[in-house]
Amino acid sequence: MKPLLALALLTLTTATYAQTGPVKVEVRQTNGRYELRRGGQPYFIKGAGGGQFPERVRAYGGNSLRTWGTNGAEQVLADARQNGLSVMLGLDVARERHGFDYNDPQAVAAQLAKVRAEVLKYKNDPAVLFWGIGNELNLEYTNPKVWDAVEQIARMIHEVDPNHPTSTVLAGLNQKEVDYIKARCPSVDILSINTYAGLAAIPQQVRASGWAGPYVVAEWGPTGHWESPVTPWKASVEETSSQKAAVYQSRYEASVAKDTTQCLGTYVFLWGQKQERTPTWYGIFTEDGKESEVVDVMQYLWSGQWPANRAPHLASFRLNGQQATDNVRLQPGKKYPATAAVTDPDKDPLTYRWELLPESTDLKNGGDRESRPAAVPGLLPAKASAQTTLTAPTKPGAYRLFIYAYDGHDNVATANIPFFVGEK
Repeated sequence: MKPLLALALLTLTTATYAQTGPVKVEVRQTNGRYELRRGGQPYFIKGAGGGQFPERVRAYGGNSLRTWGTNGAEQVLADARQNGLSVMLGLDVARERHGFDYNDPQAVAAQLAKVRAEVLKYKNDPAVLFWGIGNELNLEYTNPKVWDAVEQIARMIHEVDPNHPTSTVLAGLNQKEVDYIKARCPSVDILSINTYAGLAAIPQQVRASGWAGPYVVAEWGPTGHWESPVTPWKASVEETSSQKAAVYQSRYEASVAKDTTQCLGTYVFLWGQKQERTPTWYGIFTEDGKESEVVDVMQYLWSGQWPANRAPHLASFRLNGQQATDNVRLQPGKKYPATAAVTDPDKDPLTYRWELLPESTDLKNGGDRESRPAAVPGLLPAKASAQTTLTAPTKPGAYRLFIYAYDGHDNVATANIPFFVGEK
């Protein structure tokens, strides 16, 4: 266990909330700048999207969690209370892309009643910070009546809960949606935005769109799969964990860290792990809970301090002498060299794990759940080091070669190369 985390856990045993009722949260505008106040005190959100490892959020300098709905909310709120964190509590609002019809008044009324019950259930929990009404309702939609439904929900929340602001979460920031929300959603207090490669430009985009109120960046992270280079066989090229660490830091420092007038804070994505295009793309932890270099960056951005033990740094990764962006093609059954250049800032000895996966075919949009491909066994030597030999599969098609480099202190570096066997 990392020394800082162990120390923090010793001090967190008494970090539960003394308060059993709601903590008053409000948006204030003073001297031309917006500020979130919680319990009367200024509160800039240093947030983590996802409920995994709440004790690490607190230990590394964060203060808030985000959920996308109320499924499992009791546990997330309990974990938040235990660790002195707050929660942006998501309210799951149906999406047109999943078949919901906002021209159906009965369906809209039933949804309003469902959401009202959720608000009544959780509004007095001291960990609640503000409400997130829906997530990316603007993704693949055509009916602007969704914003009328958002306004109904926001207005209902203000009627039954005087203690917490309201927000709705957009996929990116487009003029059309900003205009709709300004015109149709006066009861929405905070605009929340999900953005990835575009984070560095968000403060300028907010102003250019005419949004003069407060905003939160509710998701931000690596370059998204839709923003990345793509191979001829339609495989998006993922950044290495070290490339991700660099862009998380540079984009954050260039943008929201400098916006002291409208930005109320951010929620980094994803404080945990998920399968989305690959098992490593968005999670800043691995499936076994190891921390990538991005976690080091988040501790620095939240606390101003780097961890005592740093994650390994992956400088390069090549398959048959080619990088991930080189459209790697291999011949069935032939052997090819794979090499990674990984260093550890603390000179810790490194161990390696290699894995071969077929390219994922269970591809969804908007973060919908995807299934992980099953590994292809037998084509990589056991206990390989930073250099190994891959035997190309005999079955033609798209694959990815993954490497994981571990330092023995719960830290890891990751990378993968998409490649195609045969002709395409």
